[in-house]
Amino acid sequence: MTSGRTATETDEPGPLYAFRQFFALERDVLVLSLAMFAFSLGFQMTNRFLPEYLVALGASGFVVGLFGTVGNVVSAVYPYPGGAVSDRIGSRYALTLFGLVSTLGFGLWLAAPGIGPLSVAGLTVEPWIWIFAGLLFAQAWKSFGLGATFAVVKQATDPSRLAAGFASTETFRRTAFLVGPVLAAVLIGLRAEFTASFRLVLAVGVAVGALGTLVQHVLYDASGDSFGDSFAGVERIRRDLREMPAPLRPLLVGDTLVRFANGMVYVFFVLVVTQFFQVGLDTTVALGGFSYDVSLSPQAFFGYLLGVEMLVALLIMVPASKLAERVGLKPVVAVGFAVYAVFPVVLIYAPALAGSVLPLSAVMVAVFAFSGLRFAGLPSHKALIVGPAESGSGGRVTGTYYLLRNTVVIPSAAVGGYLWDFVSPEVAFTVAAVIGLVGTGYFLAFGEEFEAYA
Repeated sequence: MTSGRTATETDEPGPLYAFRQFFALERDVLVLSLAMFAFSLGFQMTNRFLPEYLVALGASGFVVGLFGTVGNVVSAVYPYPGGAVSDRIGSRYALTLFGLVSTLGFGLWLAAPGIGPLSVAGLTVEPWIWIFAGLLFAQAWKSFGLGATFAVVKQATDPSRLAAGFASTETFRRTAFLVGPVLAAVLIGLRAEFTASFRLVLAVGVAVGALGTLVQHVLYDASGDSFGDSFAGVERIRRDLREMPAPLRPLLVGDTLVRFANGMVYVFFVLVVTQFFQVGLDTTVALGGFSYDVSLSPQAFFGYLLGVEMLVALLIMVPASKLAERVGLKPVVAVGFAVYAVFPVVLIYAPALAGSVLPLSAVMVAVFAFSGLRFAGLPSHKALIVGPAESGSGGRVTGTYYLLRNTVVIPSAAVGGYLWDFVSPEVAFTVAAVIGLVGTGYFLAFGEEFEAYA
């Protein structure tokens, strides 16, 4: 893969030429996008429902918060070594390894209820412990592979089209975010008992993880991979931290505050729908002269709400990336941050405020449609992170950025879980929104534009 290669230089016109030009889909970016689709499908079918799965296996709200914190630890620790491995051995083999590990994690989630409580040295190990253990494996492709995916897009896409390049991968990825929860909702609706129905979802997750690993390994062309330096231990980390491109620093501060806020409440979104408001869907649909009764449990309805969220995201990401080429990356990123910031208070207060006027289910649909707007700035955000990186260092720069951000975010879910369990859900979500707005304001005040878009 040669840095700066463009579609106009390498590809002969064909049936997909215009489509690939529009989305900046170089061959390797296309293969990466397909792998992203597979793993995002598996992860989004499962991950957003895991807090409910934990509760079904006997976990408390505070334990759910701790689960989110473990996820934050993984997100903080994995990207840097993952980026270093990618830069050293190449993206193909790195992503294949990470894919296999992730698939094993899905399998452990599937097996957890069957393991049952175990007695070890007089202590009882509850089944939900295995959900924690599975997370250490399942998040490998998502977090270890983060630097590799950024590096592939940067190497294959012209600098002035980075946002479009990331929009292409995100379109595939977010399509899986749309399909995954909806497919999960369908499978969950097949059985009345949530634990049994969710294991069907997990089985599909194992299958798509294995398929995604195979497709990526076979189709990805590694001949042009750029290789950076070998990993030099802690000193290498220190040097990368010191040498982080200066334009990333205000972005990092604002992003960290926004993500800390989101991390406080993210794992509780499903519980707001299924337990706090206990909102499902019971309605009659008339189609072709026939009437159909639709009855969805809160758990199944949550899956469709996530589908609505992702549908809006898919509709807005590509236009937003195109807009960034006209107005710059910073304004588009700021809009995404702002929606991230206010969504917690919208979710926790809007149903109570608007529920007297509209059906609660309709309010929830509107709330999650609004949530989809936060993804408008995601491709531009990724372009703003990796854009200043030098060739051969995209993996490490990305890993360094996420190491810093996600390390600070580590305690967020535990803080949110404490407030949820011991104060109130409303307080947890309000505090989160305040922190998110502070981060958005900081980025607006001090954030820098990537020169290719200035």
